[in-house]
Amino acid sequence: MLWVKVFHILAMTSWMAGIFYLPRIFVHYVEGRAAGQDVARLEIMAGKLFVFMSIMALFTLGFGLWLWLGFGISGGWLHAKLLFVALLLGYHFWCFSYLKKLRAGTLDNSGRYFRLFNELPLLIFIPILIFVVVKPF
Repeated sequence: MLWVKVFHILAMTSWMAGIFYLPRIFVHYVEGRAAGQDVARLEIMAGKLFVFMSIMALFTLGFGLWLWLGFGISGGWLHAKLLFVALLLGYHFWCFSYLKKLRAGTLDNSGRYFRLFNELPLLIFIPILIFVVVKPF
């Protein structure tokens, strides 16, 4: 089961890297487009990053389910963690909606908006980390 935990953590780390970087691409895209720069490469990068982070999200969920089936439901902390994982999945799909707008050329939020948007997953990830390490209940 320790190997499953290792792969769960590895996949989660990779997913989170994508979750944190994709909004930065949105920042550079909207600011570059406003400055009249060629942003086509950023569109390609965003699409490829979203595919990668989606695969890592699936691996994270798969290994997490495997751990859950192996260890069982072991406390209220797990239910709380799963609530925040659901919020993180919601954020993931929110990013997808912005990616679709980017591809359609209708991504019109400001760079500042996406800088703030980029902070949301941290606010979701911190409680997950606390629930897993501290297991407060």
